[in-house]
Amino acid sequence: MGQNRNRKFLSFDNLVQYMSEDIKKTEEQVAPEVKEETKATEVVAEEKVEKKAEKKAKPVLEADFNWEAIGKKQEVYSSDDRNKLEDLYGQTLKSITEHEVIEGSVVAINSREVVVNIGYKSDGLIAASEVRYNPDITIGDKIDVYVENQENLKGQLQLSHKKARILQSWDRVNAAHDNDEVITGFVKSRTKGGLIVDVFGIESFLPGSQIDVKPIRDYDIYVGKNMEFKVVKINHEFKNVVVSHKALIEDELEAQKAEIIARLEKGQVLEGIVKNITSYGVFIDLGGVDGLIHITDLSWGRISHPEEIVKLDEKINVVILDFDENKKRIALGLKQLTSHPWDSLDEKLAVGDKVGGKVVVIADYGAFIEIQPGVEGLIHVSEMSWSQHLRTAHDFVKVGDDVEAVILTLDREERKMSLGMKQLIPDPWADIATKYPVSSKHKATVRNFTNFGIFVELEEGVDGLIHISDLSWSKKIKHPAEFTKIGDELDVVVLEVDEENRRLSLGHKQLEENPWDVFETVFAMNSTHKGTVLTVNDKGAVVSLPYGVEGFVPNRHLKKEDNSKVAVDDAMDFLVIEFSKENKKIILSHINTWKAEDKKTSAPRREGGGQSNAVKRNNDSNEGTTLGDIASSELAKLKSQLEGK
Repeated sequence: MGQNRNRKFLSFDNLVQYMSEDIKKTEEQVAPEVKEETKATEVVAEEKVEKKAEKKAKPVLEADFNWEAIGKKQEVYSSDDRNKLEDLYGQTLKSITEHEVIEGSVVAINSREVVVNIGYKSDGLIAASEVRYNPDITIGDKIDVYVENQENLKGQLQLSHKKARILQSWDRVNAAHDNDEVITGFVKSRTKGGLIVDVFGIESFLPGSQIDVKPIRDYDIYVGKNMEFKVVKINHEFKNVVVSHKALIEDELEAQKAEIIARLEKGQVLEGIVKNITSYGVFIDLGGVDGLIHITDLSWGRISHPEEIVKLDEKINVVILDFDENKKRIALGLKQLTSHPWDSLDEKLAVGDKVGGKVVVIADYGAFIEIQPGVEGLIHVSEMSWSQHLRTAHDFVKVGDDVEAVILTLDREERKMSLGMKQLIPDPWADIATKYPVSSKHKATVRNFTNFGIFVELEEGVDGLIHISDLSWSKKIKHPAEFTKIGDELDVVVLEVDEENRRLSLGHKQLEENPWDVFETVFAMNSTHKGTVLTVNDKGAVVSLPYGVEGFVPNRHLKKEDNSKVAVDDAMDFLVIEFSKENKKIILSHINTWKAEDKKTSAPRREGGGQSNAVKRNNDSNEGTTLGDIASSELAKLKSQLEGK
């Protein structure tokens, strides 16, 4: 039997049986031996790990056992003791399955490997790099491992802590994201725009903007360190995780802000440090929370930039004007710590006094003048000049100008003051009737057009209106732009002066005699004249007559002798059938010039109770003669004759 044992390999079941019989002793005897064996295992654990990795597993032979000694020991234990010890030993072994995650206990650690006991017949090894994220790991710590192989070619139990973490990491990452949990990760390396962080075995991205609340220039100082993070974004499709360390700092700052804001009160004076200066204001660090001093709350006077008042990192006292607990905004003031300049304004200053100041702001409607720091008055554009036509304040002053003005209104309670500049020069309307009497002639400059006339300026502050009907005696003007243009000089005559409302009514045609007095004799009833058709419409035609006069021919009087239509530029004879001096209107007829019977039967009309004998004799003598045949000297003679009558 001994020879057979030397040639045979033991099966695992026989080995367990022989080993069970060998260790069956009383509990008092077994305990010391187990303790000694545990100590020896701890001492040589590191040596065993290295030897197991190098040695090839040898098969267990029956010849390796002292069967005689085993047989003797079997006689020492009773069957009950043996069963009890077998159960006790069986509990120390676990049934494991490959490719599952099991919790194990660290039993040894060296620079290259970590020995883990998972309750199997042998311990397993994992690489030390897999637990580098946890520098505080010690013997006895519990860790999860993934069973890759129960027994590799070297007979070693093959485990992986990294794979176990990866299998569980996505669930943990999602839970950390959903629960806003703070996690710990290891910064592995630097990459473009940020850092690569190992979180639960997953390579995550830490953007440079999420490292700290302050801008970070050197990312390398964080490589190789363990830091706390929050998961801010997960891309399940591409298996990407984005973490943030800045979020933790912001949470702490928010907590500090909430605590500080809870103690704030309006009107409270605090000390702060100038943290940042912008064009619109200054940010003040109040010890964990920032407040803003708007540029208008830095000084009672106007300033162009906050740097004129404060400097960076300067310690200043500020007063709390307002705060919003929800938005964590705090409005601060600096000028409120000093008295208002209006309170120190000279009490003797009154309406009508002359003051000087500097132009600080200009708008279209006026300019603000700083009388003293923090005290300003408004000069409206209408108080800058006596002129009435529209202009802006930019035409009179510019920022920085030193000006003098007169106080027009003063309200100390509302802290408002209105000023005037034109009051320092004489009012041109004071002696307007003397300078511009009715019927006096002057030169004026065209300033503006309206549909009803032209506004002209006689001098600074003195404007007048020429009505469209007072532009020409003979021409019908539809819009003043047909007659002149802005900037031109016109000769005018004063028609009316309204001192109370500061209005002048002017005329241009009045510079000449009224030609309609002469036209009344020239274009007498039933006189025939040569004319040229200017326009034709549904109602009739407009005809140009000699001396620049226009007449109108109704449609029924336009018919030609050959029944053809009248066209523009046709030159024909026209008979005067109506003349109105008051309305400056001449009605003509062409059909009456070729209908002999109409000429014989048509009787001359009489205006004002009858036609004068001189006019009648003139019509008789000029029958069949056009206006073009009459010399200008004859017209003058005729006018003189009529005036003598």
